Amino acid sequence: MGKLTVGALRVVLVVVLVGTVFVQAGMVWVLVSGNDPEDGSLPLTPLRVCTILGMVAVQVALVCVWRLVTMVRRGAVFSHTAFRYVDVMIGAIVAAALVWFTVTGVNAPGQRDDPGVTVIMGGVGVAILGVALIVHVLRMLLAQALARDVEASQMQAELDEVI
Repeated sequence: MGKLTVGALRVVLVVVLVGTVFVQAGMVWVLVSGNDPEDGSLPLTPLRVCTILGMVAVQVALVCVWRLVTMVRRGAVFSHTAFRYVDVMIGAIVAAALVWFTVTGVNAPGQRDDPGVTVIMGGVGVAILGVALIVHVLRMLLAQALARDVEASQMQAELDEVI
């Protein structure tokens, strides 16, 4: 992975991380300060709590991606340490999907006249779970690559003994 690619990815990760912290700070401020302009049309407090939790899930995934990119730059991604970050990332994506399904459930009563919105939101939740499955498949590919790397090292050691 080139320096330009790593640099660009890190810039994107920092921008998204700062954005999520900004959104969280705004939501916490409204919840704590009591300056909630809630008029009763939507249950804003549960939606704000879901937003804060969803941003935590995004932040956890961002940190894991940052750590994995660092491992790639060092040439150490084919190690058992990488699995920890990938597993945490899968958990964060699943948590984000669960938060999204909660948002869908909170929003559903207000969509009785137009239930298609709830169906679309449910579809988005399923798509988020699909991302978790894709990352799981990539984890299995990492496991295969690590196994091949170990096998190649063993074969190289045997070859060195013969020579």
